[in-house]
Amino acid sequence: MTPLGAIAHLALAVLLPPLLLGVIQRTKARMAGRRGAPLLQPYYDLAKLFSKGIVLSRTTTWVFLAGPVVAVATASLASLLVPFGEKAAPVSFAGDLVLFAYLFGLGRFFTVAAALDTGSSFEGMGGAREATFSALAEPALFLSLLVLVIVRQSFSLSGLVGEDQSALWATAGVPVALACLSLFVVLLAENSRIPFDDPTTHLELTMIHEVMLLDHSGPLLGLALLGAAQKLLVQSALLVRIAVPLPDGPEPLRWAAFLAAILALGVVIGLVESTMARLRLRQVPMLLIAASLLSAFGMVLLVR
Repeated sequence: MTPLGAIAHLALAVLLPPLLLGVIQRTKARMAGRRGAPLLQPYYDLAKLFSKGIVLSRTTTWVFLAGPVVAVATASLASLLVPFGEKAAPVSFAGDLVLFAYLFGLGRFFTVAAALDTGSSFEGMGGAREATFSALAEPALFLSLLVLVIVRQSFSLSGLVGEDQSALWATAGVPVALACLSLFVVLLAENSRIPFDDPTTHLELTMIHEVMLLDHSGPLLGLALLGAAQKLLVQSALLVRIAVPLPDGPEPLRWAAFLAAILALGVVIGLVESTMARLRLRQVPMLLIAASLLSAFGMVLLVR
């Protein structure tokens, strides 16, 4: 990929996430019989936050300032490992799927550390839940990717989402379907979506991600929200490239198909959040363990 292509890829990873959030919010509003906010409302919200000042607690240190910045930086770097509409990602090497997972782990670490840096018991509670659920989601993520590694015989994300996705579904449709379902559960858990968390609630006792941002304001809050939206986009892009065969044709046609698939996944997420209730905290581990078992069963089907 040319440097210009890599820059365009990175720009899309920064500019597209608010639109995906807008699609999810609009879908939920339509399902509830409401008109809902404009599709571009997340862009307006971010612009408003970036134009405001910052209020800092006297108890916070540089860790609090670094949390949102690292979240955006790690999500941006992770986006370079996942092909969007291209045939291969801007950065690709054997084992990059491990770096992909732990870039988000680094961003999560700083987000939790920034929450703990405030000294708030509520934010500490949210950080503990975030760390616990992510530890349970990690095996499901790696087992899902391992199913594709066995099928593709490649340890690179670009190799896992090759051009012959139709042939992949024809030869190993059931294991790949189980891996995709597991990845979808991980996507909801990692991004604190229903049924794991309600991103629209403001009741501290039930929040996970949002409670860690209670002391953020202005540009810091904007960066934290942008980083979370980027994480949702990048993980959605990985799921889309695994599950949806892009057409063989001109590059603009592939990009159009990719963008349509991403927005369609946003509609699916909105439908899930409109038809399901938030799980009790003690039920969340059971769902994440079930996601791991789905991927493990897919591996059994491949090595039988």
